[in-house]
Amino acid sequence: MTAADVTTAGIEPLDSVPVPTTAELQATSFKRGTKVRLVDDHGTIPAGTRGKVAVANGVTWKRYWLRLADGRAISHVDHRSLVHDKDYDRFLVAREREAAEAELAQDSAALTENTGASAASAGGGVEVNGVTIPQLLLDRSAAARTRLGG
Repeated sequence: MTAADVTTAGIEPLDSVPVPTTAELQATSFKRGTKVRLVDDHGTIPAGTRGKVAVANGVTWKRYWLRLADGRAISHVDHRSLVHDKDYDRFLVAREREAAEAELAQDSAALTENTGASAASAGGGVEVNGVTIPQLLLDRSAAARTRLGG
């Protein structure tokens, strides 16, 4: 089956389906009775544990009481530590992707910073507070000071 066959059959190809972010998967509040999973360890309870929201409270800091499958209850679980049970696998994929993107952005920033420093040291300008000032601008400023008698 080709991409054209997939589109004409009414099925979206995998490339065109947007992948949600972790923030999008955790955007909605959880109501009482919602099935959720922990995405972070909570004390002795490991990430991935299933539970049901027993109490939802908080206005600016959303937190929940959960009733776990084994009968235990835990309290003061932060909203960012939970995701809908059906979205747990997608959340893990999105979190791994975001971590990889952050690492790539950090490497790119370090490379750009190193390139700017090497350009400044090669006579291409001067670096002041992390910003490279091109030599052309420095020459113009010197010429203007000379012209104005300064």
